[in-house]
Amino acid sequence: MTDETGFQLQGSAPERYEQFAAPIMAPFVEAVLDTVDLFPGAQALDLACGTGFVARAAAGRVGPTGHVVAVDINEGMLRVAAARAPRMYPDIEFVQAPADSLPLEEAGFDVVICQQGAQFFPDLDTALKEAARVLRPGGRIAVTTWAPKERSPYFDAQHRVIEEYGTPEEAAAHGRAFSCTADRLATAFAAAGLRDVTVHLVRRDVLTPPLDDWVRGHLSALPWTGSLTEAGPAALTRASRALCDRLADRRHPDGTATLPFTSLLATAVR
Repeated sequence: MTDETGFQLQGSAPERYEQFAAPIMAPFVEAVLDTVDLFPGAQALDLACGTGFVARAAAGRVGPTGHVVAVDINEGMLRVAAARAPRMYPDIEFVQAPADSLPLEEAGFDVVICQQGAQFFPDLDTALKEAARVLRPGGRIAVTTWAPKERSPYFDAQHRVIEEYGTPEEAAAHGRAFSCTADRLATAFAAAGLRDVTVHLVRRDVLTPPLDDWVRGHLSALPWTGSLTEAGPAALTRASRALCDRLADRRHPDGTATLPFTSLLATAVR
């Protein structure tokens, strides 16, 4: 492995990520797949696949005549992704590799998708050149990154809680997760030789599970809350309550909340 991303989960955190990140990932998975017009029989690459949200959805669209390769550098995330792979479409191939050095043949894919991973690549330019290399001529690529955290009230409140209850290093790392701009994405796409580049905002309102348990679970599944989890359950509970308090005006009587989330969606053609 030639690099490490800024999103590394250890131990049981990948299982918690699969459970607690799902509500806020699902709407954007569908948006990115719609953008690339994934068709039955297509060859698709899910880059920085995490626990497989996109890979599973893509497998359902390409069907048994298609093929999905899911790549991630994190062994724990791949383990969860493989365990969750739908058995009706067994043709999902899981590969442990960094985004900037893919052990994949040139021009082998109709579509490359990277959902919420590009902002963590140490070398975005090289990663996108690799993505372009494995795309067939005329193939499509779509990349999402979170928009500035101020556009997503949950992330903005989460950042303030990490600032208060975590370490300065954790807060700084969390802030960097929202620092990949539209201009940065467009520049990197162009440098990779991709054409017809577009970048736009995608906003979705998400109905969360009841906040008390969901917020606590989600905090425990992030790489920026290590000091809280190491400090014990009481510390994590205090931080979770503080985050719920910041979202109190958005809660419904049953404890759920409707929260807007905003991503950047960048697309291009090889």
